[in-house]
Amino acid sequence: MEHIQTVVIGAGVVGLATARELALRGQEVLLLEAEGAFGTGTSSRNSEVIHAGIYYPQNSLKARLCVQGRRLLYDYCQSRGIPHKACGKLIVATSPQQVQQLALIQEKARLNGLVDQDALQMMSAKEAQAMEPALVCLAALWSPSTGIVDSHALMLSYLGDFENAGGLLALHSKLASAQVNSSNSGPQFLICTEDGTQISSDRVVNAAGLSAPWVARRFGGMDITRLPKGHYAKGNYFSLSGRAPFSRLIYPVPEAAGLGVHLTLDMAGQAKFGPDVEWTDKPDDLSVDPRRGDAFYAEVRKYWPDLKDGSLLPSYAGIRPKINSQEEAAADFCIMGPAQHGVTGLVHMMGIESPGLTSSLAIAKLCAELAGA
Repeated sequence: MEHIQTVVIGAGVVGLATARELALRGQEVLLLEAEGAFGTGTSSRNSEVIHAGIYYPQNSLKARLCVQGRRLLYDYCQSRGIPHKACGKLIVATSPQQVQQLALIQEKARLNGLVDQDALQMMSAKEAQAMEPALVCLAALWSPSTGIVDSHALMLSYLGDFENAGGLLALHSKLASAQVNSSNSGPQFLICTEDGTQISSDRVVNAAGLSAPWVARRFGGMDITRLPKGHYAKGNYFSLSGRAPFSRLIYPVPEAAGLGVHLTLDMAGQAKFGPDVEWTDKPDDLSVDPRRGDAFYAEVRKYWPDLKDGSLLPSYAGIRPKINSQEEAAADFCIMGPAQHGVTGLVHMMGIESPGLTSSLAIAKLCAELAGA
């Protein structure tokens, strides 16, 4: 049986960042990935937005790790030449009720640490339209520190750092079982993969994304009653045929379970709209129903009335790894270390939805500390 100091389960953007951080701290790290390539799940099916840290409750993990992670991510992308752009975004109000909400959003951002050059700026309709002439709104908030990033290039860079530090990525290595065995030197973990491979380790970090609650329940020898249950909120995206008349991201005022049907841009300037919110019990349902486009047209035309019929094309879908149901309030990141479950060297990350990509480097530092590295 092979013994490895640290095993990380899941090679999405957060798993890669965490494995990288542990390897850079001198740990011998094995990164297990169930699929045949890294980053093929939620990490490859999102908006690729670098979030500022605006919407999250004060002192929540999402707020703290997003603000910290955003700064780390911009510095990292700049130092490594990873394609990214601090293009900023406008949060637009298209009804009198939404105008009233803008001040609340602005104050929430301030409490989360968005001050000075990062602070949100209130804008009149005229000021917003001076920035984006095709935009129609009653008022807006300008977020200068929001941006976009090439997520695949980012993950490749994380992987390169990890492997250069001696880490090993094992693909097609789906977890079958895990056992916590107490010994005189502290808990030891026995990891078994579906192909029969057995690995013992001193530390385990569960970064399995959509499967993280399931993976956590595989760990025999620990109390699982406090573990959250996984839920899935599908987000559909539609792409724009032709070039959009916008150079910044456009977001409506947030809605339940998501941030509304917003306009984002990739590094080439191509626009896409979404995601919407479609609760599902099938984490592998990634098809986009073209009929959902009707609702997209209605929502987008609230701030871009010149959107032409037939110009939205079904693009792709992603699944948010929720740990709250449709009837419950949005949950914070759930990062459980020894203080929560009593097992030294074990960290579970669950419900790492947006802003997980933005927060990835900050999450990695926190998890390395909780794992005792």
